Amino acid sequence: MLPHPALHASHGGIWIADDDDPWGGARAISRGEAIRIAADTPVILLNAPLVGQRLGHPELNGLDLLELFAFVRPAVFAVPTPKGLAQALGIEPPASDADVAPFLRRAAGALLELLETDWPEREGAWTAAQNLQRLRWPWAPAVAARLARPDKAERWLFSKLPEWSEAAPRPAPRTVMIGDGQVSARLNALTGTGAERREGQHAFADAATRAFAPRMTRDSPNLVLAEAGTGIGKTLGYLAPASLWAEAAGGAVWVSTFTKALQRQLAHETARLYPDPAERNLRVVTRKGRENYLCLLNLEDALQGGFAGRAAILAQLVARWAAYSADGDMVGGDLPGWLPTLFRRNGSTALTDRRGECIYAGCPHYRKCFIERAARASAEASIVIANHALVMVNAARGRETASRPTRYVFDEGHHLFDAADSMFAAALTGGEAIELRRWVTGPEGTARGRRRGLAARLSDVASYDEEGGRAIQDAVEAARALPSDGWLGRLAEGAPFGPVEALLAAVRGLVYARAAKEEDAGYGLETELAEPDAALVEAAGPAGAALDALVRPLVALGRRLEAVLADDPDWMDGPARARIEGAIASLGWRTETVGAWLSLIARIGGPADPDFVDWLAVDRSEGREWDVGLHRHWLDPSRPFARTVLEPAHGALVTSATLKAGGDWDVADARSGAIHLPQPATHFEVPSPFDYAAHAEVLVVTDVKRGDLAALANAYARLIVAAGGGTLGLFTAIRRLRGVHARIADRLAREGLPLLAQHVDPIDTGTLVDIFRDDPRSSLLGTDALRDGVDVPGHSLRLAVMEGVPWPKPTVLHAARRMAGGGSAYDDRIVRARLAQAFGRLIRRADDQGRFVLLSAAVPSRLLTAFPPGTPVRRVTLDEAVERCRLPSVTDLRQKQLS
Repeated sequence: MLPHPALHASHGGIWIADDDDPWGGARAISRGEAIRIAADTPVILLNAPLVGQRLGHPELNGLDLLELFAFVRPAVFAVPTPKGLAQALGIEPPASDADVAPFLRRAAGALLELLETDWPEREGAWTAAQNLQRLRWPWAPAVAARLARPDKAERWLFSKLPEWSEAAPRPAPRTVMIGDGQVSARLNALTGTGAERREGQHAFADAATRAFAPRMTRDSPNLVLAEAGTGIGKTLGYLAPASLWAEAAGGAVWVSTFTKALQRQLAHETARLYPDPAERNLRVVTRKGRENYLCLLNLEDALQGGFAGRAAILAQLVARWAAYSADGDMVGGDLPGWLPTLFRRNGSTALTDRRGECIYAGCPHYRKCFIERAARASAEASIVIANHALVMVNAARGRETASRPTRYVFDEGHHLFDAADSMFAAALTGGEAIELRRWVTGPEGTARGRRRGLAARLSDVASYDEEGGRAIQDAVEAARALPSDGWLGRLAEGAPFGPVEALLAAVRGLVYARAAKEEDAGYGLETELAEPDAALVEAAGPAGAALDALVRPLVALGRRLEAVLADDPDWMDGPARARIEGAIASLGWRTETVGAWLSLIARIGGPADPDFVDWLAVDRSEGREWDVGLHRHWLDPSRPFARTVLEPAHGALVTSATLKAGGDWDVADARSGAIHLPQPATHFEVPSPFDYAAHAEVLVVTDVKRGDLAALANAYARLIVAAGGGTLGLFTAIRRLRGVHARIADRLAREGLPLLAQHVDPIDTGTLVDIFRDDPRSSLLGTDALRDGVDVPGHSLRLAVMEGVPWPKPTVLHAARRMAGGGSAYDDRIVRARLAQAFGRLIRRADDQGRFVLLSAAVPSRLLTAFPPGTPVRRVTLDEAVERCRLPSVTDLRQKQLS
């Protein structure tokens, strides 16, 4: 056993295990003693940031077992709790909080013992350990002492990764019809022999099949809108016709989701289609935006000295993971979500391509690039699992025009409107403008990194084509009019530099003049772009001229690059061609961005465009400004979605359990873009098969005063204790979530009930859900991201509590859409949809049971239609709600009432 002590801290107490206890147990210590020991002695911890937060010492470091696990078992899943670690290592978990510290010492021993065996991830470990020892990683001495030097040189990451290969373009999908009975037979095969036939699932699959029929009219896809209640089995229902069409037509079906959880579930379900893993890897590909994937060139820079301190250690652990990763996905893939948080996210974002700085074929790792490999694999796949944002980006400005999909399935279709709203918006802000400047000019001053400007990326073009070279120089010169480093400070001091910064200064001044309120201190402010003051009107002209001077050479450069491709000079080999094609695509969407900015500036002092909503905003967080600018959103973003994504498609299925968004089919048609197509969509609806009357009930608590944080916290605590944990608490404001958590965490710990909280615990949301799912006595507090992004079937989620009616935030954009959408009826639809989504977290399987509690006396009865028909809804006091939550089950209660 290691000589180091182990420290465990929870809301219930602090314990340490060391050699002073002859029985190998732990003793309780004070917070001050724990901090002193951790400062003087290397201690074994599990999740150092979390322990440090609970000790009130956020910079606490030590021998973090999660770091050791990431080194020994890269790309292997483990819930970052004592129980989760025990399961991953196959050892006995601790029975109580007091047993955790001794367990941590045993777990450290088990991990270190693996290093002396021929375990699956041995290759590369010795080399990585040597690098980590030079970086003074706390675990390095113990690791190096147990790792034998290999007989021959290990294959390192960049020599270990496989290369992708080019393939001939895939032919266009054949025109086929799926015959009667084929879908039912495929669905039966997917559900398994002997499985009970679910009529709702078969009806859903038959309806979905219409999206795969041949298209009869140009720009008019076969669009199916299908609302299918929870438990219908939508995934297999649409995979049956999708897989049949892909096989018969030789094309790819893109299945688009909104949450990473559903992407993972879909990837799991495709094992029923293709049980052989090798075939599944060829037939099914998961695609995400390029900012999700590890950039090998960024990683190489980090490993070669680009990172220092703790960030350099993270880079080494990421390199260990990359050698064993299935797809290089750093966000929701097989990289543990908790790993970047151990390093306070220091450096993790710099390892992905988040700034559009990819040099494509100019990269020495191009042939091994995770992003390019996923793109090429999807061109040959049968099923591509993507997300709404990627589908829209790919359709609007994707480089893969030859393999553009003709068939889509949009699961979680109720999110399409919001995804389109983000995708097709424009924002002329300081943050966006400085990113464009850096993309054009490259690094300036003392800036470090490998980012290169247009002149460096296209130097060969500049030397070959005089006009193209001149366009590059003109663009670089014009980009210097955009905001530069320190712009936000200059705005605050009233000393902007350049025409665009002057415009942003005028925006900031007008926002504070019209929107600032005492109670809004520290939070974002906004005001309509209407009746601008003289300062804003005067600043608009020079800013517009500066942007026009930038967009002209960008357009000219794009044309010259196309001409160079057509000339096909001798020096242009395959990599050079690919690099120029990538530059053309990047120039195209940046030119579109600047064009949208010019339209937004033209609106200042001019007439409003009825298709758009324009406003000014100062973005702030906890008292700190972080961006300033002008914003433009479509009043109806389903219009560009329909034009860009749906019209070129031949067929699409849009499905969700809450597709009608609290309204009727007219709402579903409007929010999905169906109303903008020449032919109407096909509608299909099937209710959930669950018996909500027997397994669930809604309790509206009438005596918790609105705005009383102490009373709200007391209500949450009493309800969670009554239910014995297993509670999902949902909030509409982060401030109230933090206030409630601070008041109840210790109280619940004394009851043996762990409490997790988004925006409080230094853990990513996906990992918080994993921990919550793994421990039936834990509870989780969160905001909108958890309202319909959580899938926790079974006993771990048996109570959902909402702090109040989830009314939409009264923003400028909401006000415009409310006016266009029917006033208060529009608000009601949003609330009903949100309530339905939140309630949907509770019952995920036929045997699930639970209660949904709404802490609001002022819930209008008209909103209660959000819940499934037959679900009992009762207005009760908090005392009554606590008693009902204390009862063993809803079913037992029903039987008692009937007897």
